[in-house]
Amino acid sequence: MQELIPIAEKIATILKQRKQTVVIAESSTGGLISSALLAIPGASEYFLGGLVIYTLKARRTLVDLPDSAFSGMRASTEPYVQLISRRVREQFGASWCVAESGATGPSGNRYGDAPGHSAIAVAGAVERSLTVETGSADRPGNMRKFASAGLNLLRECLG
Repeated sequence: MQELIPIAEKIATILKQRKQTVVIAESSTGGLISSALLAIPGASEYFLGGLVIYTLKARRTLVDLPDSAFSGMRASTEPYVQLISRRVREQFGASWCVAESGATGPSGNRYGDAPGHSAIAVAGAVERSLTVETGSADRPGNMRKFASAGLNLLRECLG
């Protein structure tokens, strides 16, 4: 996690200066994005909460959207995480939300994605999404790479 701290510090500084807030909705990163942001002193000024949406049951319980909202959409895709990021941002009344869903390994996910695949989205004043493909089955390594990509995407959106 140490490699995530420098980017989290930059994000924290910007959010505190602007008096903005963030919420995280992550899956295959297992809380690493939230942990990095919470490791920075003063996190209570900008961090509203973090959800680990690891299962369909968790999504149904935590995201408060009907299954029909995901019709024609598959998890671990950019449209899916963009919808999640918008909804969770709205639920928390946050300035920003980062959402992530993927397959860390050592095998792929049930949606057909290979290990090392993650879709990440940011919702806020700027909306962006990306797909990360590491080509690796290293579960802890992929978790760190996905978390880094999520933090970096938020940092880019902050300007």
